Amino acid sequence: MKVLVINCGSSSLKYQLFDMTNESVLAKGMVERIGIEGSRINHTKTGMDTVKTETPIPDHKAGIKLALDALLDKSHGVISSLGELNAVGHRVVHAGEKFAFSVKLDNEVITALKECIPLAPLHNPANIMGIDAVTDALPNIRQVGVFDTAFHQTMPKNAYIYPIPYGYYEKYGVRRYGFHGTSHYYVSQRAAQMLGTPIEKLKIVTCHLGNGSSVAAVDGGKSVDTSMGFTPLSGLPMGTRCGDIDPAIIPFISSAEKLPVAEVDSLLNKKSGMLGISGVSSDLRDIEDAANRGEARPKLALQILTYNLKKYIGAYAAAMGGLDAVVFTAGVGENSLDVRAMTCEGLKFMGIELDNEKNNVRSKETIISTASSRVKVMIVPTNEELVIARDTKRLLS
Repeated sequence: MKVLVINCGSSSLKYQLFDMTNESVLAKGMVERIGIEGSRINHTKTGMDTVKTETPIPDHKAGIKLALDALLDKSHGVISSLGELNAVGHRVVHAGEKFAFSVKLDNEVITALKECIPLAPLHNPANIMGIDAVTDALPNIRQVGVFDTAFHQTMPKNAYIYPIPYGYYEKYGVRRYGFHGTSHYYVSQRAAQMLGTPIEKLKIVTCHLGNGSSVAAVDGGKSVDTSMGFTPLSGLPMGTRCGDIDPAIIPFISSAEKLPVAEVDSLLNKKSGMLGISGVSSDLRDIEDAANRGEARPKLALQILTYNLKKYIGAYAAAMGGLDAVVFTAGVGENSLDVRAMTCEGLKFMGIELDNEKNNVRSKETIISTASSRVKVMIVPTNEELVIARDTKRLLS
């Protein structure tokens, strides 16, 4: 069974083609700057160099066609006809409370996703465009939606209801939803396999750290709390997002700077977080370089990030009534030695002991705590695309 996995952003489209007989990746690529000058496709057949092509890409439909043409190409393609594709799995950011699991896509599901657009105005429209583009190009292909919010639908009500008038939840669905669910699901499952313990017996804190970051409390394989909330803005300080702040800051800045609330919202999403604190960059690699040169604000940004991570780990251990493992994943979590070390520093009282020598590694699936550490500290590179491919196969087999 060959499954094509699609992840559409507002101006980009990532894809991977899996052969599900052995879960191998046949090819992958990225269509960038859709509808923007300088658009291009980067395509990689497994075992070969990346082929980069600049060409006008006016919309997602054109982007899907480019991706399919690349998969069919005689020199760097991996299929001889589109008939070899058995199914397409899509990453969809927001499904509200409608779907707690991945589902086959049909008109009823698409309608439900459109109803969730007010909850994810930047993400769901792009995801739906990707689904429509695949339907246009491959009208008979079977398609599956895998939702970022689905894994967190197991949270209890006391974890997801906000302390505001309850009617806003009933009328508008204002509640904690959480995101990065596919990643948190994958790395918690994989961590249990690495530990050789049934996940039903484990209490795990998973730290998905990238330009967008979130922490999840996974108790017995189920998400019971997570740091992102009604939107992906809350929780940890991120690349450009502020994370948790006093909500009264919003009207204060609006009044003091004479800015409309919408502009303050944009400021908190696009100019805050690590960029806003450091004044250097939203990329943690740049921030670490500046901090190592002795620059004060980049150093402060790292301290604020890891301090907040430490607080979430402690809080979620308390919420679950124990802790067996802490898992770091995604671009920063997998690659930043400093972030992992600073986060674990001072947590020996909780049974967390980092082995600095084992921590000297990047993007490798491994345990980095000492042999005597009661709580295991782990790096598990995330693989959301594989989860999507597996769910697609499971639903359509």
